[in-house]
Amino acid sequence: MKVVILQPSYIPWRGYFHQIQKADLFVFYDCVQYDAEGWRNRNQIKTSPGPLWLTIPVRAKGHTSLGTAIKDVPIDPVKPWRNKHLRSIEQSYAKAPHFARYAPLLRQLYAREDALLADFTCDSTIALARELGIAHTQFLRSSTLGAQGAKTDRLLSILQQVGATHYLSGPSARGYLAEDKLTAAGITLEYMTYDYPDYPQLHGAFQPQVSVVDLLCNVGPDAARYIWDQA
Repeated sequence: MKVVILQPSYIPWRGYFHQIQKADLFVFYDCVQYDAEGWRNRNQIKTSPGPLWLTIPVRAKGHTSLGTAIKDVPIDPVKPWRNKHLRSIEQSYAKAPHFARYAPLLRQLYAREDALLADFTCDSTIALARELGIAHTQFLRSSTLGAQGAKTDRLLSILQQVGATHYLSGPSARGYLAEDKLTAAGITLEYMTYDYPDYPQLHGAFQPQVSVVDLLCNVGPDAARYIWDQA
């Protein structure tokens, strides 16, 4: 069984969904420490003035408490980010060829009232994956497994608990992953290669790493051609 273990992210880029598509089981790695400067609560869309950061506000507790797990980070209940993000997406992509197709889904996602960041990011990622046509991949949150240890040991614990035979990892893990431990456990290892073609975009020069929302609004049902189903 092919397994991916990856931290939840907010409306991720297409490479994230490529990993989902290649997996039999995708594990949201929500039991590790929240990183305030990462992609857990923010991403970019493309606008006429240039790339725009959309950031989900989290309470100060989630930002500053050392060791706070991703699963426990609360969304700030005061700041009206949902309508703001939705309006930014609508303003940026209203003229995109396929915006109307995805507008109902986006409005449904931003109507959610999740108290915790991971609840919103995990569920919205699953919804976007299904919209991309990924039907076979199953999803699980690592916090339900009680895995212990650090780095490779914790990953290996998760992989063994779910019965993985093949682990698909992002390329940045080469710097810390103890490959020999996976080999000893009988688990093969594969690193992702991100090599995607450009696609038609609004608003000037091509930006490759914006949210998958950009891809969907611009190319619609042909999105897979620009990720895993390249001609």
